[in-house]
Amino acid sequence: MNMQTAITMTAAETALVEAYTAHIGDLPGEGAVLSARDTLLSDLRKQGLPTRRVESWHYTDLRALLRSVPAADPTAFAQRVDPLVDGSSVLSVLNGRADPKGAPAGVNVRSYRESLIDGVAAADLVERDADDAIGRINGSFVRDGFEIEVTEGTELEQPLELQLVQSAGQSHMRFPVTFGANSKAMVIERHLSVSDAPSLVTTVCDLIVDDGAEITWIILQQQGEADSHLAQLNFDLGANASLKLFVINAGGKLVRQEVHGATTGEGSDFKLRGINLLGGETHTDVTFTLGHDVPNTTSTEVIRNVVLERAKGVFQGQIRVAPDAQKTDAKMACNTLLLSDDADFSAKPELEIFADDVQCGHGATVIDIDPTHLYYLRARGIPENKARAMLVNAFVDEIVEELEDEAVIEPLEAIIEAWLDKHA
Repeated sequence: MNMQTAITMTAAETALVEAYTAHIGDLPGEGAVLSARDTLLSDLRKQGLPTRRVESWHYTDLRALLRSVPAADPTAFAQRVDPLVDGSSVLSVLNGRADPKGAPAGVNVRSYRESLIDGVAAADLVERDADDAIGRINGSFVRDGFEIEVTEGTELEQPLELQLVQSAGQSHMRFPVTFGANSKAMVIERHLSVSDAPSLVTTVCDLIVDDGAEITWIILQQQGEADSHLAQLNFDLGANASLKLFVINAGGKLVRQEVHGATTGEGSDFKLRGINLLGGETHTDVTFTLGHDVPNTTSTEVIRNVVLERAKGVFQGQIRVAPDAQKTDAKMACNTLLLSDDADFSAKPELEIFADDVQCGHGATVIDIDPTHLYYLRARGIPENKARAMLVNAFVDEIVEELEDEAVIEPLEAIIEAWLDKHA
């Protein structure tokens, strides 16, 4: 590293480079895996963390926002918690260490650490594009995770919970997941902090949803108030496959959740439902891209945001319709309750359409609580604070109700209510 590069690097960039140098001997994988790591770290060192000048990071200046990086803490302790839904199968990652035991019948699981050690994972450790900061950081430092295969025709009666518990330090995990043809499953990707110590957590999930599969994937992010959470989910939908993705952010100081997907099989359907509960000093960014690449596919995206105190939020959504993707039906909406003069939310929905026989639309709203609705409740003897809470709950509960499973809806509604009690 030359002196000029060292002078221009931020404290966080320096910490990442130094951590790689210090821990490279402990990271699993040699040969092609080590070479892939070196390439990713070299790109990170040359380009640095993205700033506002990078279009896809315009509202999240990562170089300015990621001010420090906690040191890796191999002594940090965490243990499993009860699953979100009673009866769920649980695969746990505790402070970045994965335990592959606990998979139900019809689900094959392998530790991602093993794939790093034997070199199979080398092909995964590449950047999506020139702006893929999450892929660079995660690929440089990834230690564990799970390779998961839900076999063809398997129907899981109970959810499969990926329980990612963090107490301190850093965790970098990957989850390549394949859902076989005509399989049915609900997966809960649950991020939970169990201490006040700062953490840096990065995850990359790569989902392949084969023909006819019907999948619900729930991301529940409850990191600590001092934590940085950088996550990416990539998916590919086969013919007549469906993916319902629910993203709930209810924690973290710096959060970037990316979702990138493609409909590559005719008849496929994608739904994104998001709830961002933003309070305190958090900066939370949900960035989404979807390519409709073949004819006769559908997608709908609905994001609901509740923004309080000094929180800042971002939603960037881009739908691209390829020239051959006739009969595409795609709609996107972002609705925000902005409940503080000190809070801020930026919405940037986009459509790029290169086909002429399509139905596509997008929209965004930013509002306060409707005073007419508030007056209606107060006129019936409900105190103002409770009336406001009821209206906010109704605003986000509409999204949760789409899960149509009370065993899942009830604990999620309890989490939302507890967050609102704390912040509102």
